[in-house]
Amino acid sequence: MIPPFAKPFTYQVNWRSRSYHTGYHRGAQAGLGVEFRGNVPLIDYPDARRIDINQTIRDTSEQVHVRIFNQKNPTTVYAICDVSASMQFRGSNSKMSLASEIAASIAYSAYQAGDRFSLIGFDHMVRKEWTTLPSTRMHDAFAMAEKLRTFKPLSRGSEGLVQVASHLAQTRGLAFLISDFHMPLETLEQALNTLSRHHVVPLVLWDSGEYRKLPKFGLSVIIDPETGEERTLFFREALRRKFAEAFYERRQQLKALFQRYESPACFVEDQFNPAAISEYFQQFSAL
Repeated sequence: MIPPFAKPFTYQVNWRSRSYHTGYHRGAQAGLGVEFRGNVPLIDYPDARRIDINQTIRDTSEQVHVRIFNQKNPTTVYAICDVSASMQFRGSNSKMSLASEIAASIAYSAYQAGDRFSLIGFDHMVRKEWTTLPSTRMHDAFAMAEKLRTFKPLSRGSEGLVQVASHLAQTRGLAFLISDFHMPLETLEQALNTLSRHHVVPLVLWDSGEYRKLPKFGLSVIIDPETGEERTLFFREALRRKFAEAFYERRQQLKALFQRYESPACFVEDQFNPAAISEYFQQFSAL
């Protein structure tokens, strides 16, 4: 059963899938399709339904030619989800709840496109208990997303993101990175290097309560995004401004880093809008 929080969107890939199965993306295999690939002798591709009369007439060696086409094929779609301590933040929404909604929406979108889907969770390591094998069956993915909604992450660290590439297929896939990216930029850059074979889409989960909807004056308990530890701070206008400036600077750093790897960031604040992801692919489909 499809959960109500799974909201599908459309996506495109800019490479040729090498799968032998039929799907919705451009493929590298000859077969049924509408993308003209070329002409070959009938003896090499014995399908009389595709005889090209014009090319056959022009051939001085009197060989019969057929037209061949590239068939459309599926690809593998990954939702790589941060389950580290910083994702326990709850402001306008719970980050883990938002992450589970996005993961379920990616799974549903992959299912509609006939693609295989895999969920991979990480903190300081890749978490097998939060990982599913690539499959076209959505039941396991939706069940895992349901569990994520109420999960309270406590493990510190995000080094597991660097290990994720070894859990992906060798063939190129579409990898959604779901995280608040409150991790060292060095770790993130190292991970992007390991994922260079794949098309990476970073989904940056921030909450307005982290930096915009802060107390105007007085004591407040906040969670350190890197360690997950609680800290009590005395807020005043100068400190509020410092938080806003820090997040603005971080946004610019993330945007610049992802752009360098031709993986523009998509910022998701407070709530998930599937139409924004569809627009993202329309805007950056040429990358």
